[in-house]
Amino acid sequence: MVYLLLVLGLFLLAFGGDTMVSGAVALAKRLGVSALLIGLTLVGFGTSTPELLTSLIAVVQKSDGIAVGNVVGSNIANILLVLGMAAVITPIRIDLTAFKRDGFFLVLSSLALIISVLWGKITFLMGFILVGLLFYYVYYSYKSDKKQQIQEKELEKNILTEKKLSIWLALIKAIGGIALTMLGAKLLVDNSIILAKSWGVSEAVIGLTIVAVGTSLPELATSVMAAIRRQNDVAFGNVVGSNIYNALFILGFTALFMTVRVPMNMTKDIVLMSIVTVVLIGIAFWKKQISRPIGCLFLTAYAFYTAYLFLSGSSL
Repeated sequence: MVYLLLVLGLFLLAFGGDTMVSGAVALAKRLGVSALLIGLTLVGFGTSTPELLTSLIAVVQKSDGIAVGNVVGSNIANILLVLGMAAVITPIRIDLTAFKRDGFFLVLSSLALIISVLWGKITFLMGFILVGLLFYYVYYSYKSDKKQQIQEKELEKNILTEKKLSIWLALIKAIGGIALTMLGAKLLVDNSIILAKSWGVSEAVIGLTIVAVGTSLPELATSVMAAIRRQNDVAFGNVVGSNIYNALFILGFTALFMTVRVPMNMTKDIVLMSIVTVVLIGIAFWKKQISRPIGCLFLTAYAFYTAYLFLSGSSL
């Protein structure tokens, strides 16, 4: 039964990811905006729901380290694992016109985490500011995207069947795809833990591998399916949007309920997240794409990072 549920989880991840991408691109066409904006908002935020629930539960249970580590670990995994995997499938071209805007907010969200570490906690006021920044980002992105009509020709070239969908059907497909990927991720993670325990694998290893990657599975499934469908905007926007959402909304929204204390031992992970973010921005402006070799380097770096966590006994 465990193996059957594992297969079902993988199927739901693949099917949900494909449905989500199809609905998201069709929705972008209907709204007259770019697929990148939909990837940054609806898809990016939707696939980050597991991180939000995990952080909220962790803070309620007084496990602030898990709440913060969940966000930091997911952001690292999104760039190195998710983008790396998608780029290996097909090189991801980056639209610099849009990324100049999104890159700024990506840096801003990373700085917010660094300031939180130096401050030692995220208070109600800080949470309110973080959430406010996110809503401003979404509003500003929509206005600028609507004005510039980013990659409109690319959308018309790629959308053949999706453009015939009504706006409500497109929205249902996108949201339904998100729900299916999250269900698939839960089935995959829960049953992988059961299987790992039956093989005698320690809980520490399970936590550092299966659970750490688990909350990033929706992003992974979405970006991989987007790469397969040659929808680079959705693949890239999903990761950038998720990382901004994770830093600004997940920690900010959680802090609106109670103060989130940031353990000092999270410093090295947040520094690594910041370095990875800067590297991504540098590649975007220098290369204007994430090539297959760069994708392989990202995956290798993530493998080393995971090995380091295992050897040092750290936990996300």
